[in-house]
Amino acid sequence: MTLRYRSIWISDTHLGTKGCQAEALRDFITHVDCDTLYLVGDIIDLWKFKSGLYWPLLHSDVVQRIINKAKQGTRVIYILGNHDEIFRKHAGIHFNGIEIQLEAIHTAADGKRYLVMHGDGFDSIVCNNRSLAYIGGEAYEYLLVINTWFNRIRKKLGYGYWSLSAFLKHKVKNVVNHISNFQHILALEAKRKHVDGIICGHIHHAEISDLEFGIRYLNCGDWVESCTALVEDSAGKISLIHWLQDSCQLLDQAESTAQSHISEKV
Repeated sequence: MTLRYRSIWISDTHLGTKGCQAEALRDFITHVDCDTLYLVGDIIDLWKFKSGLYWPLLHSDVVQRIINKAKQGTRVIYILGNHDEIFRKHAGIHFNGIEIQLEAIHTAADGKRYLVMHGDGFDSIVCNNRSLAYIGGEAYEYLLVINTWFNRIRKKLGYGYWSLSAFLKHKVKNVVNHISNFQHILALEAKRKHVDGIICGHIHHAEISDLEFGIRYLNCGDWVESCTALVEDSAGKISLIHWLQDSCQLLDQAESTAQSHISEKV
């Protein structure tokens, strides 16, 4: 069963790292179809290549499935982030049917216009102290390792997935303030660009909310912890999907709808 959307946005998959939940990502890509697929930055983590190559066959399979979608008619737009910034010199070209861009304007089915960008250019830490950003990334990866072992224990005890790092993000005041400042700066940029909203990634915090100036803020989240995506339906409504939690229900609903249509025809 395939879930059909007008547009889909995913970001921060960090392929090439052990933290990437590539199996869940492959499952998502396999079960969705859309007119336009936006890859909103940090899809391939080239930062980690500096400390040694980690690239299992599963990661190659994910990339190949995305390329196959492009070959089959899906418009695939790769918006570059800071972990894959080496590709920025290739912005504006097509590679295996995939458009490489720094940012894009998306017009939804309801006519609303959204600025699509990774968001690292508006992150004060990334812009002002790249060394600190890199160290922060390393610390975050160690936290993910702890999180992995923690959830293995929870699974053996019969409990579901729970993100320790996401919990800490919500509790640490400095992180909360950083997200708030990030959103404020993006709202100003959206106002300057005369768009209705902004779609981004970067901070690994999936969210849909209304900001100042009437700007709609939509963050894709990531595929390291939350396994989230933004999806647009045929009417232009954009929703947030938590794949690990929502996939079974969404696929069951799609199956029921398909069966109803078959019954009506009979």
